[in-house]
Amino acid sequence: MGATLRALRALVLLCGFYLLSLLLLAVLAGADVAAYLWGLRGPALLKLVIVSALLAVPVLRGVMMLRTPRGEDPPGIEVTEADEPGLWALVRELAAATGTRAPDRILLTADVNAAVGEHSRLLGLLPGPRRLYLGVPLLTGLTEAQLRSVLAHEYGHFTGGDTRLSALVVRGRAQIARVIGQFRAKADGKVAAERARQEQASAERVAKGKKARNVDTGGAGATYRMMASVYTLYGKLYLRASLTTARAQEYAADLAAARIAGRDATASALRQIPVLATSHEFYLDSYATLGLPVHLLPPRGQFFGGFGRLLTAREAELVKLRDRLPTEPASPYGSHPPIAERVRRIEALPADGRAEEATGTALALLTDPQRTLAALEDAVLSDEVLAFRRAAEWQELLDASMAEGMSSVNTPLHRALADYTGRPATLSALLEVIDDGRLWRLAERLPLSEQAAAAKGRAFREFVRPRLHGSLRTMVLAEFSARSLLQWEFSWARAATVRLPGWASENTPDDGPEAALDAAVDAALADHPDTAPLRALLPPAATPV
Repeated sequence: MGATLRALRALVLLCGFYLLSLLLLAVLAGADVAAYLWGLRGPALLKLVIVSALLAVPVLRGVMMLRTPRGEDPPGIEVTEADEPGLWALVRELAAATGTRAPDRILLTADVNAAVGEHSRLLGLLPGPRRLYLGVPLLTGLTEAQLRSVLAHEYGHFTGGDTRLSALVVRGRAQIARVIGQFRAKADGKVAAERARQEQASAERVAKGKKARNVDTGGAGATYRMMASVYTLYGKLYLRASLTTARAQEYAADLAAARIAGRDATASALRQIPVLATSHEFYLDSYATLGLPVHLLPPRGQFFGGFGRLLTAREAELVKLRDRLPTEPASPYGSHPPIAERVRRIEALPADGRAEEATGTALALLTDPQRTLAALEDAVLSDEVLAFRRAAEWQELLDASMAEGMSSVNTPLHRALADYTGRPATLSALLEVIDDGRLWRLAERLPLSEQAAAAKGRAFREFVRPRLHGSLRTMVLAEFSARSLLQWEFSWARAATVRLPGWASENTPDDGPEAALDAAVDAALADHPDTAPLRALLPPAATPV
């Protein structure tokens, strides 16, 4: 199906929205007229007209939204050909190979993504300015050959006219979503008002010594919800009607990428991108933002730059992830087919002997990657975050973050202990409770499931012991941290590990200090508790008395 026919279908679907709206408006007006002709007069007719007018307002607002919404550019760095000649040369080369014109703008972003857009005119039939959004984390994790495949795929959308149609499709989706949103907001408002009215009436009954009535808002806003459901059904039809074509466009773009960049590069890029997206989310949560609670940032350029070091250190894990491809689309209405099916189709193509092309990192296409990574921080992070102090190295970031976390730890065991003893929840107080044989009474004050709370004797102890183990271990680590005796070992290849200096070798099992701590905690939480192993691990200055 060519671009003109797809534009025609999108136009028909959009016209269907207007026809549906006009039909609903006609039904509302017809109901008012019919009521008048049947003799309805006075307050009853006035009430019907008011209800019809209230229902008509969201419909009219959706119909009168004449302009197609233009989304703002994501935060990033716009680069000119003078800034990044190597990147622009590749972009222009691939545009020529695809048989389309190059974008007018390139914006480097902080996402694991590449996307193209076009501000088309006349319902997508006339071309407009083009832009390319390219995520720096994507450049970090792809080879140059894989990047060529990704860009060729995006240019395939230009060639097929897909980007010019996006404005028309977005307009239809936005108008339907706006009407649905307005009806749902009206329904929610009705429910809130009815709840407030019933709660006030119930309070007045209680004040008069009467029994309060249950609040029931089931009927409030029902008319608005019914109208929203009508548009929701059409919205699903609108999305499904374009779904087959949208996914076919993705397959066609994949074939264009394989033709231009090579079969193997295209297949490996499809495998790599979901892994990069998952890894980047993990990196941001576990590394880049580690120091934000203590107002500390990684070294300059490393907020996004550390991602490459993580990928290198965890390559063995990433290999396994590449073999586990999603077999279902991300959404029932998503335009992209399942990754597994896309990879299967590309790998089924004949070998083209291009497996060894351009295996260097795509980040090297940038003139000065470190400068770009630093500039990306300035463009993406808020002014408040940019004002935070910079750590000299990642180890400093980890130490500061963990010290802050340990100083503010507040487990369920802390709260139960403070409630049980009436004193601050300290390790000393807990060991005293254990030595006095009151541990399991204390455990009864923990938040428990119904099954755990009903258990008795050994069964109860088995239910609560795992929760006690984690909390007690945390309390011991917090004790070391409070005395600046706790050290953490930073690693890109694994989670941070704790190091407790000063432990005598006779107190430490052969398999390491963490095993010694776990064994000591297990002894303290045994059916017949013994705190001696735990006390033996604590340095004299930190040993509770």
